[in-house]
Amino acid sequence: MRPEPGEVLHFSEDPAITRFVPHRAATARQPEEYVWAVGFDRCPDYWFPRQCPRAMAWVVPSSSDEDRERIIGPGCGKRVHAVEYGWLERMRTVSLYAYRLPADVFRPFGDAAVVAVEPVTPLGPAEPVGDLFELHEEAGIALRVLPNLWPFWDAVVPSTLGWSGIRLGNALPRSVE
Repeated sequence: MRPEPGEVLHFSEDPAITRFVPHRAATARQPEEYVWAVGFDRCPDYWFPRQCPRAMAWVVPSSSDEDRERIIGPGCGKRVHAVEYGWLERMRTVSLYAYRLPADVFRPFGDAAVVAVEPVTPLGPAEPVGDLFELHEEAGIALRVLPNLWPFWDAVVPSTLGWSGIRLGNALPRSVE
């Protein structure tokens, strides 16, 4: 599930949105109100239930072979996504939808998202995203299931890989050993 040229996508569990109105997200670090979407490369970051905590890592030109082997792992391609076991059933059963939005009303926000400051009408009805595991497989993205995300996250952040974490506040607490 990726956008066509001239489009960006917004992922939602609500299949009935007819107009996206700028708002300030509860987790926002900035005071401005936006409509959020993503382009082709960052769509896989959202192939999850909305509230699912996930940690992601991928190879970038400056990534070391050591970090690629240590974090992504043999046979896992160039990208890995990690979730906790407690989210597996929700990943199997969630009804996730993608809205195609006109790219020309959006501007880049950081290196991951695009934002619009005016209301945006989807180009068509919401499209079912389908099987989240199948999407990962088709894209060649390894999906790792862990008892706790924090050890993986702590290895990814200082590495030479590209990385992103979403909804980490919903992850299990750090283990105390």
